[in-house]
Amino acid sequence: MAKLMLWVSPAFISSNYIIAKAASGEITPHLMALIRWSVALCLMLVVSRKSLNRLLGLSYSEYLQLLVLGGLGMWICGAFVYEAAFTTSSTNIALIYAVTPVAIAVVSGRSFKFQSRHWIGIILALLGVLFVISKGQVANLSSTQLVAGDVWIVGAATSWVAYTILTRHWPSELPPAVRLCAVTAAGVMILIPCTAIEAIHDGGLTLSHRGLLLSTIAGVVPGFIAYKAYTFLILKLGPAQAGLVMYLSPVYAAFIAWILLGEAPSWFHYVGAAMILPSIYLVTSDK
Repeated sequence: MAKLMLWVSPAFISSNYIIAKAASGEITPHLMALIRWSVALCLMLVVSRKSLNRLLGLSYSEYLQLLVLGGLGMWICGAFVYEAAFTTSSTNIALIYAVTPVAIAVVSGRSFKFQSRHWIGIILALLGVLFVISKGQVANLSSTQLVAGDVWIVGAATSWVAYTILTRHWPSELPPAVRLCAVTAAGVMILIPCTAIEAIHDGGLTLSHRGLLLSTIAGVVPGFIAYKAYTFLILKLGPAQAGLVMYLSPVYAAFIAWILLGEAPSWFHYVGAAMILPSIYLVTSDK
């Protein structure tokens, strides 16, 4: 089941890139993140309602851990991406986020003892992602200029690495569904004052009907569904292998754009996929 989810969950995650670009100018970033995770939280409460009493007996340190994970996974990985969409391109977002699985593997590899085939898979996957992002011309990468949005994405990508590692490093007696629900609630608690500060700073909040619709969809697909799947992968495969879903996201995003926008994949997408897909087997195989 975990190996199957490794192939499916990138489609949920990559949808957030498209939603972020589509929502740019329709809704302010923190408000979008707040609506997204409030919608996801409502869905999680329905699923976990019978086990929520498990939250009452937690220690102070675990409550603090939930708050930290909520800040990393829902605030920074949420609002920062939407903030970045104002000034940076989807290519830059994909490029910077492509580094996160490598960082996760390097950090967690110290304790999980990656073998040579794992590193070969990681390198092969990264090369495949770079090939897709550069459209088959690596020279395009050297001409990429960092803008304000890129800095926001660097922060979000770093936060994603920390969220992935800490989710596994901090064991919990809570069932995965209940823990994710608590983490999401913590994220919403952080996003409320951040959204208020954003409104004061900007002189108000921007929200159109389109923005509300997109943020609601973000709460269901790259919010509730994607994070449930990712949490499951972390628990079953470990943070390093779960992080490999980020390699597949650019490839999946291309096919989603094809379906929704009529943009057919180019030859470099197929070449990149031919490098990325085998790498998943190399990193996740037991033999």
